[in-house]
Amino acid sequence: MKYYILAGEASGDLHGSNLMKALLKEDVNADIRFWGGDLMQATGGTLVKHYKERAFMGFTEIIMNLAKIFKLISFCKSDIKAFNPDVVIFIDNSGFNLRIAKWAKENDFKTNYYISPQVWASRARRVKAIKRDIDAMYVILPFVKPFYKKHDYDVTFVGHPLIDAIANRKQVDEFKFRETHNLSNEPIIALLPGSRKQEITKMLSVMLSLVENYPNFQFVIAGAPSQDYSFYETFIKSHDVKFISNKTYDLLSVSTSALVTSGTATLETALFKVPQVVCYKGSALSYQIAKRIITLKFISLVNLVMDKEVVTELIQNDFNKKRLQQELDKILNPDIRHKLFLEYYELEQALGGKGASEKTAKLIYEGLKT
Repeated sequence: MKYYILAGEASGDLHGSNLMKALLKEDVNADIRFWGGDLMQATGGTLVKHYKERAFMGFTEIIMNLAKIFKLISFCKSDIKAFNPDVVIFIDNSGFNLRIAKWAKENDFKTNYYISPQVWASRARRVKAIKRDIDAMYVILPFVKPFYKKHDYDVTFVGHPLIDAIANRKQVDEFKFRETHNLSNEPIIALLPGSRKQEITKMLSVMLSLVENYPNFQFVIAGAPSQDYSFYETFIKSHDVKFISNKTYDLLSVSTSALVTSGTATLETALFKVPQVVCYKGSALSYQIAKRIITLKFISLVNLVMDKEVVTELIQNDFNKKRLQQELDKILNPDIRHKLFLEYYELEQALGGKGASEKTAKLIYEGLKT
C-alpha cells in the first residue's frame, strides 16, 4: 500500500515516526511519502518537506507568511496527486492539514487522521468539516472521544503514543550523562522553553532570571532539535546555565523539577514524573484573540486530562519572575512533590496504556483492505 503522511512540529515528527514503524510491520510492502522531520526520515520512506519550513506560530506570524503557506498547500496537493496514495494520513497540525483534507476528499483519496486537531479547545465548528472530509479519526486523549460523540461523530481512542515513546527509550546512566554534558552533581532544574523561535524568545529570558536565586541547583536548557545553539547563545551567555540540544527525554529522566512551556512537553514531563510549572506567554494580539476563541479551563494537557489543576499554569502576565519563583519553590517542597507524583500516576492510567501506534497502524491497514 502507498501512504502519504502529513506531520508538523517536533511532536508530530515523533508520533509520525512511531506510526511509520508500526505501519512497516503491518504492511511489509508499505511505500511511505511524508512531510515531517528527522525522526520520520530516519525510519524510512521519502521526506518531501521538513517541518522547519513551515514552523509559523501565532496569528500575527501566520498572516505575515500567508503567501508562503498557500504556496506550500498548492505544492502539497500536486505532490499527493502525483504519488496517488491509497490513504492520506494527517497528524495534528490542523491549519495546514484540514485544508489538504478537504481537497483530498474531493479528489477521492481515503483520509485518516491520527491525533485530532484541537477543535475541542476552540473553533468547534470545524467538526462539521472533519466529519465531511475525514474517513477515520484516531484520538490520543480520553476526553476527545466524548467531545466528538456530542457532535455525532464516532472516533477511536487508541491511547497516547508518548507512553510507548517513553517506556521504550534506552535508560540513561545519570553519572555518564552528567559527565558527558559537563554537569555538576547538584539537582537539575530543566528549562523547556518551547521549540519555535517566537516562544523561546518570550519564555527563556524569564526562566533564566531565576538562575542566580538557586545557587545549589544546576539549570539546564533543553534545546529544541529545530533550533541551532547560536540562537540560544544570546540568552544564556550571562547566566550560569548549561545547554543540551535534542536530549529532552534524557534530561527529564535525571531532573528534579522543570519549567515548561505549554504544549506536549507538559505531558512528557509528567510521564517522567518530574514536578513542573507550566508557562505560557504569547504576543499581546495573539493572546487577546486566543482568549476569545479558546473555551478550556486549562492550557496544559496534564490538567485537561485530569480535569483539575494538578500543575500550576502561569499564563501571560502571571508569567513573571516573582510568580515563577514562588511556584518553583513549591514544587521543590517534598510534601507537594509527593502529592504530584500520585497525581502523575493517575494521569498515566487515564491515558490508556501502551500500544497507540500499533493499534492505529493496524486499524489503518485493515481499513485499506476492506
